[in-house]
Amino acid sequence: MAIIADNPVAAPISSSQPQFKVLGALSFSHMLNDTMQSLLLAMYPLFKGEFSLNFAQIGLITLTYQVTASLLQPLIGLYSDRNPRPYSLAAGMCLTLAGLITLAWAGSFGTVLAAAALVGSGSSVFHPESSRIARLASGGQHGLAQSIFQIGGNTGSAIGPLLAAWIILPYGQKSVAWFGLGALLAIIVLWQVGLWYKAHLGAARGRAPSRSHQHALPRRTVAWSIAILVLLVSSKYFYLASLSSYYSFYLIAKFQLSVRSAQLLLFVFLLAVAIGTLLGGPIGDRIGRKRVIWVSILGAAPFTLALPYANLYWTVILTFLIGLIIASAFSAIVVFAQELMPHRVGAVSGLFFGFAFGVGGIAAAVLGSVADAKGIEFVYQICAYLPLLGIVAVFLPDLRQRAQ
Repeated sequence: MAIIADNPVAAPISSSQPQFKVLGALSFSHMLNDTMQSLLLAMYPLFKGEFSLNFAQIGLITLTYQVTASLLQPLIGLYSDRNPRPYSLAAGMCLTLAGLITLAWAGSFGTVLAAAALVGSGSSVFHPESSRIARLASGGQHGLAQSIFQIGGNTGSAIGPLLAAWIILPYGQKSVAWFGLGALLAIIVLWQVGLWYKAHLGAARGRAPSRSHQHALPRRTVAWSIAILVLLVSSKYFYLASLSSYYSFYLIAKFQLSVRSAQLLLFVFLLAVAIGTLLGGPIGDRIGRKRVIWVSILGAAPFTLALPYANLYWTVILTFLIGLIIASAFSAIVVFAQELMPHRVGAVSGLFFGFAFGVGGIAAAVLGSVADAKGIEFVYQICAYLPLLGIVAVFLPDLRQRAQ
């Protein structure tokens, strides 16, 4: 199955041309990976009824999944910086496959938590190493490469609720096992990516940036910039957790929609997130990543502030705009951090992907408790102010100007 090249050794890395076959394979695998992972979120209404769960327990499922991923990702990224493992992506997907099978046959809340932990462990392997390979195959267009890689994940996250509405809700929990075929396909594709990566490990080491070519930033400035980026990721993913985990419940409670209709509107929001992700990277390559980060987070604030007071029609429009704007930041944030620490690409990628998962998990648990105590609509009233934290992006250094 020649997904990457008939002969990987004969496909050298170009310094000026992105390797679109590799990036496409990574994006496709990311789509399969996040489709399977998003099934967990999309099944929350089913679990709530099947196991009589409250919102706090729903949040605990998200916390288990995302914290598992967030704790392991930076460690795996740090290890792979020093000891690259070309076939680790395929091995990680095997954990996701095991999580799906466990989820299909889960008969208790505890087993659902175990399945969530397996899926989270698979994600912890997939994201940092895939992000590193995407940078290796970028041909210097790092923002574009990250966007191509991440659009697959966002597309998968958007498809998941649709598949849940069309397959899992009508046919029941055990139908999740059929999605294991997607995991098997991803394992095959990622094995091919591993062949390409193994063939180019020498070139990757040879072209690693020397310290003399780094942006001449003091260590204190780098640390301060990373802290700002972490704060921005926190505000972004705390708000996104309110939509990805509880948007369906919000629509059902406020507008009396059916579960199927709510899942379809969740798909509309996640589609906007996918489009925003695709646009954010290449725009950052052109106008500078600092500007994209600044606009994408702070620019969502007017819409988040209006959302709690909108009718159904405007709720759909506002959530689409929020997803479109706020999602454009992440590719720019990841590449900005990689450029701050070019010798720690895996660790930095693992840190930010993992931190995003962790913040999302903590947010889901906290917001679930708030929803139980104050009502689901109150959640969106308090979260509306989070994008205002985007103002701190003004303190980031301008790496584009330094490079020039």
